[in-house]
Amino acid sequence: MHFLVVEDEVRLASLIVQYLSESGHTAEARHDGPSGLEAARDPRVDAVVMDVMLPGMDGVTVCRTLRREARDVPVVLLTARSAINERVAGLDAGADDYLVKPFALEELSARLRAVARRKPSLGSRLEVGDLVLDPGQRRAWRAGVELDLSRREFAVLEILMENAGWVVSRGRLLDEAWDGEADLQSNSVDVHISKLRSKIDKPFGRDSITTLRGTGYRLETRQ
Repeated sequence: MHFLVVEDEVRLASLIVQYLSESGHTAEARHDGPSGLEAARDPRVDAVVMDVMLPGMDGVTVCRTLRREARDVPVVLLTARSAINERVAGLDAGADDYLVKPFALEELSARLRAVARRKPSLGSRLEVGDLVLDPGQRRAWRAGVELDLSRREFAVLEILMENAGWVVSRGRLLDEAWDGEADLQSNSVDVHISKLRSKIDKPFGRDSITTLRGTGYRLETRQ
């Protein structure tokens, strides 16, 4: 996932970006309202974490502007502990959640994942070679043959297809497909990758999932 951090405290913004990056995501930072608004309009942004008190334009106004423009990017607002009115105003303006400062980075990451998952789907299918996946219907096919995938196998395949040609770390797969429920030292990912190969590759004479030892997995675009 790709996250946008809009926070005028440069050190805090850097810490959040670093944490999200180390968790297997990508993230970028802006330090004022106008530049944050512009960056949040990018369709590649999966969710925004934004402070309420920003120079140039406050976070509530940024959120209200995004909703007025019919942009549905999820927003988590950061507020002061005593600023109940800010939290109410933010939610009324269309924010999806809020977090009170100070906060744990782990909790922020979990809230961002949660609101990003609630983002309305565009309903378009994912296609990589003859591999097709329909997130809306939760169905997948290879060479026109429908695949019988478990919920977790479907989630792993969806992540790999969304990032076809790029390496996806084990940590990111655990974070997104397991919601961080599985331990990084467990073999859950390896087991499900093996099951996927037995369903989407072996019966069709393919070898589309590459393991990069110590790094992660890549769904090849040429199959």
